[in-house]
Amino acid sequence: MKIVLATRNKGKIAELRRILDGFDIVGLEEFPEIEDVVETGVTFEENALLKAVAVAKAAGLPAVADDSGLCVDVLNGMPGVFSARWSGRHGADEANIDLLLAQVGDVPDHLLTAYFACCAALALPTGETRVAVGTLPGSLIRERRGAHGFGYDPIFVPDGDVRTTAELSPGEKDAISHRGRAFRALAPIVTELLVTGA
Repeated sequence: MKIVLATRNKGKIAELRRILDGFDIVGLEEFPEIEDVVETGVTFEENALLKAVAVAKAAGLPAVADDSGLCVDVLNGMPGVFSARWSGRHGADEANIDLLLAQVGDVPDHLLTAYFACCAALALPTGETRVAVGTLPGSLIRERRGAHGFGYDPIFVPDGDVRTTAELSPGEKDAISHRGRAFRALAPIVTELLVTGA
């Protein structure tokens, strides 16, 4: 069963292929005629559903999408849905990290608690939708460490570990990540709707 992941982000596509093993996951690069969906929602769920519904309708295939971000406690949960464009330009990872670290520059280390959040959405061409959520609690550090992952991974240490998520192997990160948790929660729903036809 072919499922379209509503992104052109190669990292996300590879990650979802590992998590939803057994499904034929393709990204939007196979559908150049489908325009990127503008994330106008104010919650992770709204943005994930916007993308999944639009892509399922345009491609005529089941589509999955996610919206995720870093929620910093002392910043009242920000950057949140604005994580990817926190510095003003979408996907500017280094600038986003620089701005975030500047904003918490005077905050004591023990108060730099944060969590990654993800909402994963499945949409069928019929308009039927389902969502699942996942979170990963942890804390921020001030110096980047690690070469894996993307986004804020180099400055985020999951609870119970001393390594940043950028220092984890892809398999280790998949096992605990907010996105991994959300898509693993969505996987049985995908199976139920697409394989068993329930």
